[in-house]
Amino acid sequence: MAAPLELSCWGGGWGLPSVHSESLVVMAYAKFSGAPLKVIVIDGTWRGSRGDVPILTTEDNIVSQPAKILNFLRKQKYNADYELSAKQGADTLAYIALLEEKLLPAVLHTFWVETDNYFTVTKPWFASRIPFPLSLILPGRMSKGALNRILLTRGQPPLYHLREVEAQIYKDAKECLNLLSNRLGTSQFFFGDTPSTLDAYVFGFLAPLYKVQFPKIQLQKHLKQLSNLCRFCDDILNSYFRLSLGDG
Repeated sequence: MAAPLELSCWGGGWGLPSVHSESLVVMAYAKFSGAPLKVIVIDGTWRGSRGDVPILTTEDNIVSQPAKILNFLRKQKYNADYELSAKQGADTLAYIALLEEKLLPAVLHTFWVETDNYFTVTKPWFASRIPFPLSLILPGRMSKGALNRILLTRGQPPLYHLREVEAQIYKDAKECLNLLSNRLGTSQFFFGDTPSTLDAYVFGFLAPLYKVQFPKIQLQKHLKQLSNLCRFCDDILNSYFRLSLGDG
């Protein structure tokens, strides 16, 4: 297509092209589908006012949220799922829903709510990449947004308060990781030898959990015991991002 595709996203560290799950989902899908994205890494010149990245910009469109961006790319004929059967397509939707319900709350908690992780890793990393004075405000706003997102999905009665839901969040996440590990088995990707949308989502959610060095690592410790999921992340990094890794 004539219009350039520009993706604004959070940058990399710890051997990752981005430390941000939702940015990683889109970046991986673009690699899998051959979409020619120009990646614009957020830095001190950023003019955005909120943390609602990734954002895809073309001459005529501004699209945010991974699911909407991936749908837009498919409409432009960049489709990583064209070889999937109808059942595999249905399985993809079911697994993505499972990831967002069972794993995402724990990922958000690990980065944005767990106090030691937030103050020693997450807040300094994001603040260093956001222009002043927004750097003083946005990390806290993103932390509150993550907490609200967790409570919205997991805080239904009788689990009203975060402290009460933490144990359940991590229990659910570990069960989800086990399920993913069993589903992947010895395959290279979730539907065989070719990566698809599901692989982009799993990679986006797992890779930061796997690579970022946090002081509190209960979920990371569990993930590292599932060697096929770690191999899955490493293979994608080595095959698709070797030449474009960020700092760290």
